[in-house]
Amino acid sequence: MSFSSLPAPLLSALTARGYAEPTAVQAAVLNAETAGRDLLVSAQTGSGKTVAFGLAMANELLGDNERLPHAGAPLALIVAPTRELALQVREELTWLYASAGGRVASCVGGTDPVQERRVLNSGAHIVVGTPGRLRDHIERGNLNLSNLRVAVLDEADEMLDLGFREELEAILDASPAEQRRTLLFSATVPHAIASLAKRYQRDAMRIEATARGQAHGDIEHRAMLIVGQDIERCVVNALRLENPRIAMVFCATRASVTRLHSNLTERGFTAVALSGELSQAERSRALQNLRDGRARVCVATDVAARGIDLPDLGLVIHAELPRDPETLLHRSGRTGRAGRKGISLFLVPHSRRRLAERLLDAARVRAEWVQPPTADAVHAKDGERLVEQTVEMLAEEAAERDQAIARALLADERMASMTQEQLATALIRVLRAPLPAPEELLTQAERPRREYSVSGEPAPANKEGVWFRLDVGRDSNADPRWLLPLLCRRGDVSRKEIGRIRIQDNETVVEVAPYAAAHFAEAINRPSAGEDAQVEITALGAVPEVANTPRPAPRDAFQRPHRGGPRHDGPRHEGHRGDSRPGYYPPRGEVRQGNGYGNRKRQGY
Repeated sequence: MSFSSLPAPLLSALTARGYAEPTAVQAAVLNAETAGRDLLVSAQTGSGKTVAFGLAMANELLGDNERLPHAGAPLALIVAPTRELALQVREELTWLYASAGGRVASCVGGTDPVQERRVLNSGAHIVVGTPGRLRDHIERGNLNLSNLRVAVLDEADEMLDLGFREELEAILDASPAEQRRTLLFSATVPHAIASLAKRYQRDAMRIEATARGQAHGDIEHRAMLIVGQDIERCVVNALRLENPRIAMVFCATRASVTRLHSNLTERGFTAVALSGELSQAERSRALQNLRDGRARVCVATDVAARGIDLPDLGLVIHAELPRDPETLLHRSGRTGRAGRKGISLFLVPHSRRRLAERLLDAARVRAEWVQPPTADAVHAKDGERLVEQTVEMLAEEAAERDQAIARALLADERMASMTQEQLATALIRVLRAPLPAPEELLTQAERPRREYSVSGEPAPANKEGVWFRLDVGRDSNADPRWLLPLLCRRGDVSRKEIGRIRIQDNETVVEVAPYAAAHFAEAINRPSAGEDAQVEITALGAVPEVANTPRPAPRDAFQRPHRGGPRHDGPRHEGHRGDSRPGYYPPRGEVRQGNGYGNRKRQGY
């Protein structure tokens, strides 16, 4: 399949842009079988979908003509999930239809709606916008869809994920269904997309430009196990080791974006931040800084980075793991676009390895597990680059003013004793000076032990308890928040009897108060059901035998004091509630009041 069958204006525009052969998705939509039909297209992000639907609607817009008619009510409407993607689509369609006299307008949030209304009133062949702003213009009468011939939903799955279903339905309901050709482009086709297609498309042709489960051939996926405290240091070293023209670092929250952006800036990186709290002008300025080379690193949240197309983006770093496989694919798809190669790097704390493996399997992505980039590796790579940079500099023709400075430097008497090695070392030192320093990473053996105490403080050395082992650790995502209730259930104790909790790689050790250890050891050997039974608990060493003091029988009902009277008429009973003598532990079924055992229900009242 080639572009030869396209109208002359579009063919000349593609040639000028360097397009020789269509991509898989472009070839699929240009197939003769697709002519005039509604399409449901799924293809990888960065596969040329924008140009694909621009070519797919050429027949409806141009027909046999080489120029578009006078601009009036739009002939084509493209709906995109984010402002950045909508503006990028407008730029792509502008150059594609420029030779045909095409006029492309945009309607996106964060811009002046009055100015957009003026543009729409003056006429446009193609309108590109976000769902909310397009619906607003339709309801206000600014956007007339009576002449619409083609409607395109770009990244339809993202729009539904962002909650735009109501807006999409309102837009499609306002357009003439009889004469409208509807094209849905989506990275994935979940049930919600299929339902939308069934309602608004007529006999849609399903196109899968990429086979299911086939990985993006232009993206190299890597994953590395790191110490949890080393995330920011690993980001620094990864950026320094790969040294991409542009890199994007993904975080899960705005707070993480702000913190990481500040740290990278302090370390000497030219970085920008993208999050939902920024205005449209700030977002546009940040992206322009990346395109112009004034910034090389973009730290972003998932929503803020949706639809961003940076051709020179060579590295994506997942500083925090994505929440689902679709987000993983959208993140990674920011690189490896339009035939360029890219790297998608996952930073995986040891405690989250299983989660990372499940995400990669669900996304059908095969990642190579590699070692974290050390400072020595960064210095070694710097050495290679500096040698190449120096050789290239020496090969360039020097300007006259630079030669004058060099002659003056050589004439200085202090240079007489300098050797070639000293001069080369000084040059390397100058070239290395602006580079951010790499970070020293913790090794697996150097990881600090995570120790928790229910009381918030470690138990004093003179009150050492009895230690028990659980067969779950960091690799099983062990966490005190669910370990503590499990220990209380299995051991028939309260949280006050649980001391320090030390979570290690493959196991966890727990301290139990000495007076409760025997009871705890007996309780954990009883049969248990559910998830508790999957965790094995064993004692580390001998458990001291501490005799349980029997609790006296409860008072009869007639002995209960009246309101306002004395608490009891006789001497205080042994084992009265509040008794906290060391070594006392109530038999199973009885509950001591007021000190945290069991469910605190009153016995004998």
